[in-house]
Amino acid sequence: MPLPGASPDLERVARALIVGCGCRGRLLGGRLLDDGWAVRGTSRREAGLAEIEAAGFEAAIADPDRPATLLDLLGDVTVVCWLLGSAEGEPEALAAVFGPRLERLMEKLVDTPVRGFVYERAGSVDAALLELGAGTVRAAGERWRIPFALLEADPEQPAAWVETALAATLDLTAPGRQIDTAKLR
Repeated sequence: MPLPGASPDLERVARALIVGCGCRGRLLGGRLLDDGWAVRGTSRREAGLAEIEAAGFEAAIADPDRPATLLDLLGDVTVVCWLLGSAEGEPEALAAVFGPRLERLMEKLVDTPVRGFVYERAGSVDAALLELGAGTVRAAGERWRIPFALLEADPEQPAAWVETALAATLDLTAPGRQIDTAKLR
């Protein structure tokens, strides 16, 4: 069920939650809309909501440093796209987002309708933090059988990046398909 106030044309079969719905997130969301998906994008700030809505997505305030703000948005989501590879913030806050906060979210996903998780593993965030998050996603995938894709495409190449991100998202929902992460570079 969509969030209160969502437009009826956003009711579709599959819904993506894009955590970190900045420029690249809006590119991916646009491509998903073209494929018939409903898209919900998040921003930590009120100011970011207008850009998300202007792209035709449902916009929501949520902070990856506060997983409960994301959990409230998962009731009708098929795939979560964690696009924080170029997130900005204080080093301690980023360490928490890629460490215990991501781990807590992954633990909670098993009790939601989410059937896939796309994790952006490339970007300007410290490589050790990106790898910490990738390890958390891998472990959750193994422990709770959460299908996942590690997105390693170069964010400085937006055209190639969005094609790779789109393929990863769609592959997670394809019946009987397995993700070959070697192809997601």
